[in-house]
Amino acid sequence: MKVIWGLEELEESPESPVVTIGNFDGVHLGHRKIFSRVVDVASRMGGASMAITFEPHPVKVLAPERDVRLLTPTDQKIRLIGESGIDLLLLIRFNKDFSRLSPDDFIRQILVEKLKVKHVIVGHNYRFGKGKKGTTRMLRNYGRRYGFTVNVVRNMKIGGFTVSSTRVRQLLQWGRVCEASSFLGRSYSIHGTVIKGAGRGGRILNTPTANITTPHELIPKEGVYVVKVSVEGNVYDGVANIGKNPTFGGRKQSYEVHLLDFKGNILKKDIVVYFIDRIRGEKTFPSADALREQITRDIDTARVILKEYRVDIKA
Repeated sequence: MKVIWGLEELEESPESPVVTIGNFDGVHLGHRKIFSRVVDVASRMGGASMAITFEPHPVKVLAPERDVRLLTPTDQKIRLIGESGIDLLLLIRFNKDFSRLSPDDFIRQILVEKLKVKHVIVGHNYRFGKGKKGTTRMLRNYGRRYGFTVNVVRNMKIGGFTVSSTRVRQLLQWGRVCEASSFLGRSYSIHGTVIKGAGRGGRILNTPTANITTPHELIPKEGVYVVKVSVEGNVYDGVANIGKNPTFGGRKQSYEVHLLDFKGNILKKDIVVYFIDRIRGEKTFPSADALREQITRDIDTARVILKEYRVDIKA
């Protein structure tokens, strides 16, 4: 997939582009349904399949006070969109000036004059332009005027809930990683780098852990999780703890992972943590011995869950 950073980098319009537009945070099953439609239609029309998204996410510019935590850093979003088979990804640089572009100017200046679109595919609730005043009906009307067609894809639902980035965020913030993964079509994951921690895992608790630092904005709710961990092309079973280590009086949020049946040093290495299920919430134990006993039970629980789920993670 070719990635184009900014409208100014688009030297010429692609051949008969079939385009979809959106923020695509999380690249969930609903997004992938749209991408699949774009790729299919482009193939039948003999044109290029193209996705348009925005960098940074519009909410970061227009409503930073909402503190919306994104599901996917930009590099991960690009990789996931690329895996969908899209030919071209255009990242439009979103700022206050761009946000003032009216819906009709967005259609005329970008879709028609800049891209010369042949077909546009968007989700059911798609809105665009200043104040989100642009609608799918407006898009269809302008399409008839300028000679492009429009297809609106129905929302996907799972268990009665619409698949959306907002819903996935809620589920992760509630610790319901299993449900979040069903909406994503893959296990939710974060990548990070292993850093030096306090050393209590191996020294006091007989369970060495890897502390990680991560660029991800959205981390699942505090607690203990069954995970898979990718390290240098290998995938290991593991248990992760997200929290402040209250038994030891901790106050700073930390992310720790224990790799089952692993011996080695992964300090400073890059890893990916895939969340499979939540075992329990974080709690304060009366002693290190009590915590050690609970960790043993957590590991036993994780082994049972991993055996039952048989989750296949590709490094």
